[in-house]
Amino acid sequence: MDIRKKQRAVVEALEDVKGRDIVVYNVARLSPIFDRVVIATGESTRQVKALADHVRERLTRLGATVRGVEGSGSSEWVLVDLGDIVVHVMHPNARHYYHLEEIWGGKEVRLKRAQAVRRRVRR
Repeated sequence: MDIRKKQRAVVEALEDVKGRDIVVYNVARLSPIFDRVVIATGESTRQVKALADHVRERLTRLGATVRGVEGSGSSEWVLVDLGDIVVHVMHPNARHYYHLEEIWGGKEVRLKRAQAVRRRVRR
């Protein structure tokens, strides 16, 4: 699956379950292991788990390989490893404490909103 389609699917899955403050970083120059880091916030431990589960389910349905899920026991911070994309779903306290944006703050990837793309196609 093309990385742009995969990152769009991840963001849409997070938006479906009302994930907040979603950012996508292009870290291809920083890591030889993966190309994108996605960070999102869930308001509660229940929502953090639901966000990670929804990403895993959506990407599996689309044919992507989910290499692993870590942290679903405590649900303060759940990591979903999709190979070339690593998704961090975090409780607000964990996100503030670990501040992954400082570590992975490479080039932020700007995604076109689905509605904006549809409007352009209609014109």
